[in-house]
Amino acid sequence: MNAPAPASWQLFRNPAGQWCLEADGALHERVAVARAFPISAPEESVCVLDADGHELLWIDDLTALDEARRGRVEAALTAREFTPVIDAILHISSISTPSRWTVRTDRGITDLLLPGEEALQRVGARSILVADADGVQYLIRDTGALDRASRKFLERFL
Repeated sequence: MNAPAPASWQLFRNPAGQWCLEADGALHERVAVARAFPISAPEESVCVLDADGHELLWIDDLTALDEARRGRVEAALTAREFTPVIDAILHISSISTPSRWTVRTDRGITDLLLPGEEALQRVGARSILVADADGVQYLIRDTGALDRASRKFLERFL
């Protein structure tokens, strides 16, 4: 159930660096900000949770927030989320698994170990999550936007 948006609220970091929410005069410390649909609708449906995971605030649309609030919400999301986006597959060690992949992401070039074909999961018509052997989730937002060589590498596993 979505918590109704309080009349006034402020998201901020306390001196210890923890995210806090002040809403209608109540202070909630150690809150977490999470997207409800991080892949399919990253700008929509964001919630602020208390330390026990209970919903304190629901934000329908990030783009509707003023610049200062949106900046703080996005900073809290960035601190929580780590999903590098793959924009090119540069090399794959073998067409069978496990295989070592060298990929270019929005955070730089890295190697990952694909333990099995089940580590590739479609999350939309053109999006794929890639889970490496260390548990890091990588995202291919749009398989159609990959270069030809990357699409050819990927086709071997799909």
